Amino acid sequence: MKQLLVVLVLAGVCRGQSRLAPYYCAKGNLMTAVDACMKYPQSINLSNLHLYTQQSVKSGTVDPVCNMASARVFIFSGTKDTVVVPGVVKKLEEYYRAYVAAPGAIATVYDIPAHHGFPTDRYGGACGSPNSDYINNCNYNAAYELLEHIYGGLQKPPTSHVAQGQLTLFDQAEFFKLAPAPTYGMDTAGYVYVPPPCHIGARCRLHIAFHGCLQQRGILADRYAKTTGYNEVADLNNLIILYPQAKKTLTNPNGCWDWWGYSSYAYATKNGYQVTGVHRMIRRVLGTY
Repeated sequence: MKQLLVVLVLAGVCRGQSRLAPYYCAKGNLMTAVDACMKYPQSINLSNLHLYTQQSVKSGTVDPVCNMASARVFIFSGTKDTVVVPGVVKKLEEYYRAYVAAPGAIATVYDIPAHHGFPTDRYGGACGSPNSDYINNCNYNAAYELLEHIYGGLQKPPTSHVAQGQLTLFDQAEFFKLAPAPTYGMDTAGYVYVPPPCHIGARCRLHIAFHGCLQQRGILADRYAKTTGYNEVADLNNLIILYPQAKKTLTNPNGCWDWWGYSSYAYATKNGYQVTGVHRMIRRVLGTY
């Protein structure tokens, strides 16, 4: 495995995370996560979640919500999704609208007959059926659509485009200092994709793609990193794509990112072990770590 070290000039850094329920919906409880936060939107009390958010800002465990005012948010929910029902995802939209102020900053897609998974225009199982790798061929390039909404002015790759850059396996272990990476539900290795122009000094941006449950390296190997469409968009638009990897554990049998508290009580804060580890990865790419 190679160390994560990319020497380049960055025009900007953005993170993209797959979170389907509103922030702190699970409240540190697994049963709440798999029940209310996936199936029963009527049981999600947004007022309480906003209150928790405000209290976290006051305590300094999350940054001020004013930082989200100019954020760009892309939300997708398939009409046939029975794993995380569309009503829960619409609660997420409602949560964000309390903080994201710019007109058109929140893009929503609720009209595609997709099941639970990442929608593509070239790879995956039937769009409206459950698929074991949770990648669905829906004739819809979600990677391009979300990246275009976030950055704007991007060139869309044709379905015939084959990624020309380098997908590298790097050592994640060095980014977790207090205990080995698996202690926090993290794999010892992750992937980074670098398009050819970025190898030779072009100005490139960094985007972080977080896989979903059951999509980590231990199950899909590099299929999520190779087939979701990010790399093809990256080729034509000078984007580096970082694919950090979570890991299956006894307390996290599906290899999900921590959105209910299996890694620590601080999982939903900027002190969480997973998020601080990924932040160190960002700093390594920037050359500041």
